Amino acid sequence: MCPLGGQIPDGDNIFTAIKRRAPGALLLASLTAACVAEPPASPYKAVLTAGDTSTHVFDHATDAMYHRLLAGGTAPGDIQRFSASPRQVGKNGIRLTSLAAMRRGIEAARPSGRQACFVFATSHGAYQKGLYLEPQDEFLTPAILDDALSRGCGEAPTVAIISGCYSGSFARAPMTRPNRVILTASREDRHSFGCGDDFEYTVFDRCLLDAMERTETWPAAHGLIRSCVTAKEHALGFQASEPLAFFGGLTAALTINRPR
Repeated sequence: MCPLGGQIPDGDNIFTAIKRRAPGALLLASLTAACVAEPPASPYKAVLTAGDTSTHVFDHATDAMYHRLLAGGTAPGDIQRFSASPRQVGKNGIRLTSLAAMRRGIEAARPSGRQACFVFATSHGAYQKGLYLEPQDEFLTPAILDDALSRGCGEAPTVAIISGCYSGSFARAPMTRPNRVILTASREDRHSFGCGDDFEYTVFDRCLLDAMERTETWPAAHGLIRSCVTAKEHALGFQASEPLAFFGGLTAALTINRPR
C-alpha cells in the first residue's frame, strides 16, 4: 500500500483519507504520486569479491561492505559474496573466488525496476594485468569486467569499485559507459597501500567505507576518499596512490544508499 505521508485518522481507511486530502480529480494523481515516491524494495544487485588470502584485509572489507549494503536496504538475497579463502567459503553463502564464478555472478545480476548494480572487488593488483584472483591464479581485467557488466546489468545504473594496485586502468575505456560510476584505489601506474597484517582494511577500503557513512552522493564520496587516502599516505610516508573516479552522464541521480 502506498503511504500518503503522515498518519491516517482513526476510523478512516486509506480511501477515505485520500478523498479528504485530494477530492475529485486529484484522487488519481495523489495515488500515483504516493506510489512513485516509494523506494525499491532492494536498491542493489551486488557482487562482493575478496581476491587474495595473503592478508585478512580483503575479506574484512567485503564483510564490512556486505553489512553496509544491508544497512542501506539491500536484501541479503541480492548480495553475492566471493572469497579466496576456503575457510570463508560456505559462511552466509560465500563462494570461492574465481574469474568464471565472478563473471557468472555479475551476469546473473539482472536488476529489475529501479534497482542498480553494485560491484566491489578488493585484492592485489598487477601492472597492466588487472586485479589478482588468487585461487586459480587469474586476473580480472577491465575488458572482462566491462563485458560482464554489459551482460548482467545492461543499462541499469551501475557502481563498480575496484580496489588494488594499478587499478586506475578500470576508470577508462571500455569501462567508462554513461550509466556507470567507477571508483579505483589508485592510478594505473601507482601502488595502493595497507595490505599488511597490522591493517584492518587497506587504506583505500577504510576511506571508502568511512565516506559511504558520511555522504549520499558518489562524487562527494570520491572527494572524501581522496582527501582521506592522501592524508593517511602522507602520514605513513607512502607515495600518493591518487584514487581515480569516473561518473557517467546518466548517474547524477544515483545515490549511495539507493538509486532514485
